[in-house]
Amino acid sequence: YDEEDAKNWSINISDKIRETVTEHMGANSRSKIIVQTTIGQMRDQGIRIASRCLWDPTTDNYASCSYKNETLFCSVLIFA
Repeated sequence: YDEEDAKNWSINISDKIRETVTEHMGANSRSKIIVQTTIGQMRDQGIRIASRCLWDPTTDNYASCSYKNETLFCSVLIFA
């Protein structure tokens, strides 16, 4: 695990996901896409990741994904 690498990976993952979701939703979509990517070092600790926003249950939605291996974890939250 390298902190500088994790920073760059986080930015790249967020950008790629935002591009993919925007393409999938279409160019005329007025939805705002928010991608929150957290990468951290695996140690003997726990972590909670939370987010708050104004929410309209008729139009807003989210997706999440997690990954971990022996040295790091990654959590991605996508709001649209």
